[in-house]
Amino acid sequence: MRILHTEWSDGLGGQERRILAEAAGLSRRGHYVAIACREHANIRREAVKLGIDIHTFPMRKFYDIPSIIQMTRFLKNNRFDVANTHSGVDSWIGGIAAKFTNVPVLVRTRHLNIPLKRSLLNFVHYLPDVYITCGDNMRNNLVNNCGFPADRVVSIPTGVGMEFFDVKKNKEAKLKYGFSLDSIVISNVGILRSVKGHEVTLSSVKKVIDAFPNAKYLIVGEGPARERLEKMSEDLGIARHVMFTGFIENIPEIYSFTDVAVLSSWSEGFPQSLLQAMASSVPVVATKVGGVPEVVIHEKTGLLVEPGDHEGLAKGIIQILNKPDEALRFAANARELVLKEHSVEHMIDKIEGLYKRLLEKKKK
Repeated sequence: MRILHTEWSDGLGGQERRILAEAAGLSRRGHYVAIACREHANIRREAVKLGIDIHTFPMRKFYDIPSIIQMTRFLKNNRFDVANTHSGVDSWIGGIAAKFTNVPVLVRTRHLNIPLKRSLLNFVHYLPDVYITCGDNMRNNLVNNCGFPADRVVSIPTGVGMEFFDVKKNKEAKLKYGFSLDSIVISNVGILRSVKGHEVTLSSVKKVIDAFPNAKYLIVGEGPARERLEKMSEDLGIARHVMFTGFIENIPEIYSFTDVAVLSSWSEGFPQSLLQAMASSVPVVATKVGGVPEVVIHEKTGLLVEPGDHEGLAKGIIQILNKPDEALRFAANARELVLKEHSVEHMIDKIEGLYKRLLEKKKK
């Protein structure tokens, strides 16, 4: 198959990493895969490292006529079998161009658990042959709350790379981040933006360090909220217990010395950082939002708390630290679940099969 993924976003979070994983995985299986993005997008740099062909378009806004014309010419000249769009802007541009050029299969992957409105003004939501969601909760939202046909929405959860299943514990790696060997490390990995609720994580710090004075928080990631969160850390008087690392490539190393991984988001689709921690046998405490309860089964594969409940988050962290045998059980159950149902190869199997079925249907 000849497959094109389109992505408008300039960031490099879970959404963009999933696209890269899909593209690399399908390329390994002998398909030709390319990515269309903006000139300065971070996904471009990462795709080049993976040997994936990149094509750039301005994609300035939904109704970017020059970009639609450019994309239409590109699709006409390259005869793709499948166009898979991802963000809002590229779904307009790529979706319209795909229909103009009769690309056989148009797919949109929905990464956010936010409702979509189908209407004459939002006609682009009628164009795809199928929507892929990153979890069952997101699929149910589109079908039950947004009026999307059930037979055109498919849940394919995000897959975790095998490198996370091979993480070995390495306490000495703490020293690289200025921590002592006896430090207890609580990590929150993710892009620093408001929806991720890092302020909830920071609000949990005082209660945790009262119980465990040697506890340290590692905030891994970059984003527009960093300055605000660093100031909040200072204002709360917890700055010496919190380290902001910025963007880090080697996330498996972070999980090699993390004692508890936390996710404090207000809204989620299917968070990769959480699945990666679980694959790495790190016990997790997470907010009960979006697709999170599909993998964090309370008191079995981790602990769930309500969004915004920093007291509950602190209580969960303390419970994990106070009960090491229970923590080990949670971590083992979580790793088994992710290995069985959420490996990257499992995801690629489902996506490849879906594309093939859609193409066969179009040929009939």
